[in-house]
Amino acid sequence: MNAVCSHYQGIKERERYRRHFGVEPPEDLGKWDVWPSYAATFIRSHPQADVGDEAVPKREALTGLFGLIPHWATDTKIGRQTFNARSETVATKPSFRDAWKRGQHCIIPVDTFFEPDWRSGKAIATGISSADDEPLGIAGLWASWKSPTGWLHSFTMLTINADGHGLMENFHKATDEKRMVVILPQDSYDAWLRATPQESMDFMRQYPTEHLESVVA
Repeated sequence: MNAVCSHYQGIKERERYRRHFGVEPPEDLGKWDVWPSYAATFIRSHPQADVGDEAVPKREALTGLFGLIPHWATDTKIGRQTFNARSETVATKPSFRDAWKRGQHCIIPVDTFFEPDWRSGKAIATGISSADDEPLGIAGLWASWKSPTGWLHSFTMLTINADGHGLMENFHKATDEKRMVVILPQDSYDAWLRATPQESMDFMRQYPTEHLESVVA
């Protein structure tokens, strides 16, 4: 099965992060150039967001590993295979189903993500970013795992079929299914973070082609 996004670049500038996502970035931003099992940031609903205290922010940004570590894992190696979660199977696949059923939604802040363009007959790494130079918020799931030294956060990106998408259907081999990450419109961030498992599939939609641009890496 072909992977979709296994490589991306996060947001370097703290003010740009703060302005777009409406949250204070964590002190440790992790890696800027991110691959599976690297530390990077994700955004989730604040655990006390619903207590009615105006001093509590709606969202919080944390650092975790790219590649979801389910609670039953014996080590973090599984994260090398769990950086993408297919929307069609996320509710039943053992690695992801608990996070999905618990509504553990997150947003992954991304400046550029990379996919291989095989139309020339060989893989050409291509960067995809927002056409308006704003960050992208990718829909994901987060989890907590108890390591020998304490609790460790991790996250995965949700993916959908990309057939018919004017840009994303150009990537990966012709024999592979065309896939893409779920990019959230900025005005749906809070709705995604609060969505119940029953509402979650409503967000599994292709992002408009005209809002994205690509450049050979």
